[in-house]
Amino acid sequence: MATNIAAERRLLGDDFAVVAQSHYPALTALDATEALALARSLREQRNRLRGMAHANRRARRGKAEPRAAAPSDAAMMRRKQVYAAALKRVNARLDTLHGQARRAWHAAALHGALARKNAAKAHHPTGGDSASLGMHAKPSRKRIVRTDPREIGRVSQFVKNAQAKRDR
Repeated sequence: MATNIAAERRLLGDDFAVVAQSHYPALTALDATEALALARSLREQRNRLRGMAHANRRARRGKAEPRAAAPSDAAMMRRKQVYAAALKRVNARLDTLHGQARRAWHAAALHGALARKNAAKAHHPTGGDSASLGMHAKPSRKRIVRTDPREIGRVSQFVKNAQAKRDR
């Protein structure tokens, strides 16, 4: 459940200055390295409170030594939730910053690849005639036999003579 800034200030007291950097106007002013350092400190605080709450639960069950002056578990968990929410905001900002950098890097890599491709010489031969030149007759692969025209006439006359003989 979301906690407003006034409640965060009441819960954390002097530690609120660290969490205040994770709220909107201040968070956008941070660059990637500052946001990363803030995320580390918020994560340490959250983990410390989580460990304390875990130790309190173990002590209540009788599995560990009870700690002197341990704060109430509910208040500690609310403080941990404040740090967790702040960490979530900072991580979202880091994702945005890294996403912008990643997109810029990929765009530069793609532009470089396109420039290399355009500069490279074609490694394949041309495709030959294109459709714009129109159709071309393909030479026939059949064997060409030239018959003497006199031979054609001789065969025709032979057939006529043979037919006349049969008709008589």
